[in-house]
Amino acid sequence: MRLIFAAATALLLFTPTLHAEDVVKASTPVQSTESNKSSAHKLNKAELDALLAKPEGLLVIDVRRPDEITKYGGLPVYLSIQVANVEKYLPFIPHERALVIVSNHAGRAGPVADLLKAHNFNVAGIAGVLNYEEEGGALTKIVPPEPKAVTAR
Repeated sequence: MRLIFAAATALLLFTPTLHAEDVVKASTPVQSTESNKSSAHKLNKAELDALLAKPEGLLVIDVRRPDEITKYGGLPVYLSIQVANVEKYLPFIPHERALVIVSNHAGRAGPVADLLKAHNFNVAGIAGVLNYEEEGGALTKIVPPEPKAVTAR
């Protein structure tokens, strides 16, 4: 697992930068709801698709639990870091990439985006994968492998 994370980090560090302002106007705050008081911009499908079209400068961080990713699906490529572990992994998140933080409806993504902004990361915005799907976006569904049968020896 550490080898995969290290390889992914190395790949991210040596690719071109995409600035969030190239695609999203950072001055548009997310509309406050009871579940999301973040100042991060909530991306709509068109904005997220525009960012995903330039993967060489983007990093999607999915803060959902693994069971949620399996149940609902997600974006084709992402880094999975649960909310409780984000601060621990800050040194491994590239400052050179535009970041999109995702959760089911962007509620958990907002506070993570605010934390990353406070640490001078280039946060393009937040997104809810279920909102993205409702707007017509396609999610990648993850099918867990069948359990292997245990044979007696």
